[in-house]
Amino acid sequence: MLWLYRLFFLPAMLLAAPFYLRRMWKRGGYRAGFGQRFGAVAPLPAKRPGVTRIWLQAVSVGEVLAMGPLLRRLTEDGRSEVYLTTTTSTGYALAREKFGAATVGVGYFPLDWWLFSRRAWAGVQPDLVLLAESELWPEHLAQAARRRVPVVLVNARLSDRSYRRLSAVRTLAGRLYRKIARILPSSDQDAERFRGLGVPAGKLVTTGNLKFDVAIQPLDTWERAMLRRELGFADNQLVVLGSSTWPGEELAMLRVLERARRDGVICQLLLVPRHAERRGEIEALLRQRPLNWHFRSRGQALGQVDVCVADTTGELQKLTQVADVVFVGKSLPPNEGGQTPIEAALLEKPILFGPAMSNFRVAAAALTECGAALRVADEVELVDEGLALLRDAGRRAAMAAAAGAWHKANQGAMERTLRELDRYRA
Repeated sequence: MLWLYRLFFLPAMLLAAPFYLRRMWKRGGYRAGFGQRFGAVAPLPAKRPGVTRIWLQAVSVGEVLAMGPLLRRLTEDGRSEVYLTTTTSTGYALAREKFGAATVGVGYFPLDWWLFSRRAWAGVQPDLVLLAESELWPEHLAQAARRRVPVVLVNARLSDRSYRRLSAVRTLAGRLYRKIARILPSSDQDAERFRGLGVPAGKLVTTGNLKFDVAIQPLDTWERAMLRRELGFADNQLVVLGSSTWPGEELAMLRVLERARRDGVICQLLLVPRHAERRGEIEALLRQRPLNWHFRSRGQALGQVDVCVADTTGELQKLTQVADVVFVGKSLPPNEGGQTPIEAALLEKPILFGPAMSNFRVAAAALTECGAALRVADEVELVDEGLALLRDAGRRAAMAAAAGAWHKANQGAMERTLRELDRYRA
């Protein structure tokens, strides 16, 4: 089966190349380190006796931030060193900025073909491989098996979509999972799904979601006031945040703002699109409306604005702290999956999201049940519920308190994960 994968990988890659090259060009930043995609690992320091070299793969910005605290804990006692790879240019830039000094190297994950993967493995020479959340790379796993290097899937989860796809090829999925030494699901539901795909119970230990243990540096009163000024927001106005929005959701958030303004609720809108390269599309949308707006990538706002678009990377945790109400993106149809609501809960914000939260089904259901979040069916309900929250300070405070309590009750995944990984470290 592996040889069939190797045989068809290159033709499939060539067919998909125009799409991926176009996306890479739009996002930018891929020129540096491009050869790493083909296994050309930059020279790493010589391995040290008694120190476990860990290859940690985190796809994008969200996974890099989630894995960051684990990375630091693994390296702080001197027993391990980490080579960190990512897939996207934004993830790569963030990884270099935040974790370059804490690792033996930061690179791009190689294309999962035989020669590229083998070349990268020869350069890294890991003793342990960690994959974040839901990654399955047949060649990467085959190289690990050939070298008898254990692979652990940390913070493991299976979205509805992934579970349906893998269930359709259950036998093939089972073969891949057999090459993984241990799977650490982020919830009991995820553990049940892995069991449904044939993963033996002995390989599964539910450790919880590492995103609950991500520490966010809180802004003090002065820092928050300065940030609001940079964004073009007044000190005494409510701020509605569209967090990691996808196409169609910016328009929905603009309608929340416009409805609130018509009904006499003074507020401003902060949009943080999931992909900053969509700035042109969002600007075209804003030009159709009689609003003042500013893009954060163009510097500090020169005056008060109605809408600020934070088309930057790695700032969402900080920006969320100026919000009074948070809408979590990728959750209004036709979008599907949802972005994480966990950081908003940590920061004790009242949360809104659409019906399509399958990537965070457990968290979304729990937040709704405890009164920290509202699930809306569509854009119309989003506008109605958003306006109702903006009008009701008491309700916002109650939801915020519930969010904070829920987040605190779910911490502890870090220590449980470290205990499981200790068996593979020197």
